[in-house]
Amino acid sequence: MYEFLLFNVMSNVATITNFAVLWISSGLLPMFIKNSAFQWFIFKYPTSEGGVVGFISFLIAYVCAQIVNFIVQRKIVFGSTNKIGKALPWYILTVVVAGIISVWLPPHVIGLIKPVTGNVAPTIANFVNIIIQVVINYPMMKFVIMKKD
Repeated sequence: MYEFLLFNVMSNVATITNFAVLWISSGLLPMFIKNSAFQWFIFKYPTSEGGVVGFISFLIAYVCAQIVNFIVQRKIVFGSTNKIGKALPWYILTVVVAGIISVWLPPHVIGLIKPVTGNVAPTIANFVNIIIQVVINYPMMKFVIMKKD
């Protein structure tokens, strides 16, 4: 139980990173990229739900947060001593799966809640992403990725 609480508390470091990068990139990217609707593979970001700027912002925020999360979880929460060569491929697979969900989901959540929440919808969508990541990441880290040799 203590480890799960510590996992969630220390995940806030990644969460803060995620929000900071999301807000910064959402503010800066329109200066360099003309926003337009974005559609590729399963990702569909109409301009009303962020467009290409929203897609890139969520993607950059997610990658930065996962890098911070790997370091914090490995060193502080799990005290993992296994070789990074064994842990990293599993971590990358886990964050790619969680990442696809986290990048695919926001326009759907935003489209659903925006009529009620207005401009707060992207922030709420990010909270939904974070909850999904905890549900995926904690069991993978505890039982597969962050082992002690």
